[in-house]
Amino acid sequence: LRNDPGGLLQGAIGVAAAFLPKNAEIVSTNGQLADSRQRFYARPEFYMLRSGADPLATLPPAFKNLPMVVLVNTGSASASEIVAGALQDYKRAAILGSQTFGKGSVQTIRPIGRDAAVKLTTARYYTPAGRSIQARGIVPDFPVDETLEGDGLNALRMREADLQHHLSNGSGQEVATREDDIEEQMRLLAEARTRKPLDYGSADDFQLAQALRHLKGQEVVLSRRAEPSTTLAQHGHKGE
Repeated sequence: LRNDPGGLLQGAIGVAAAFLPKNAEIVSTNGQLADSRQRFYARPEFYMLRSGADPLATLPPAFKNLPMVVLVNTGSASASEIVAGALQDYKRAAILGSQTFGKGSVQTIRPIGRDAAVKLTTARYYTPAGRSIQARGIVPDFPVDETLEGDGLNALRMREADLQHHLSNGSGQEVATREDDIEEQMRLLAEARTRKPLDYGSADDFQLAQALRHLKGQEVVLSRRAEPSTTLAQHGHKGE
């Protein structure tokens, strides 16, 4: 889900439902109006846009218990955060990478005449465990930089919490992610400019390599900015 800016809510529910038990709650919304308070489940009526056969009905049973690692980064937003949050809350997958963008607000279009409408933010998205995604995003179980040396483009990245006048998290958990060590970030940025762009899925994909190590039960090289107490055992995810 790296650099996945999102998409339709039904798509997010369908992707998560492919890996979670039927009827599992995927996401909920909560706002000031009654119609903004909803819960969405792993059932066809929540992810199918048209009538017909359930596309998930013929998936192999292994989809429900195959060991998984989901890769995310600052570019993962909205619908992709819904998927990552649901899989993380149910401990269905380990989340690896960097903290996601934090786009967890719901927009509703309200008509104001025959030929005009206004789009209003009316609610926030919450993971199955009740965590607000807004301005917080999904914090990975395993914080891993894009390269062994660090994330050279981190100085250019921005999350929802870094934007002025952003909608609050609603539960006091948001954290702006601008780094204090500007010199270090600029040094990494200069080094990144001398390297070829990262090719996701290639042999040089450091985060993918760490995901594979986790699935093999091997130690993962965590980000230098990770908390010192962060360990594999702390997260309760085991490779098989």
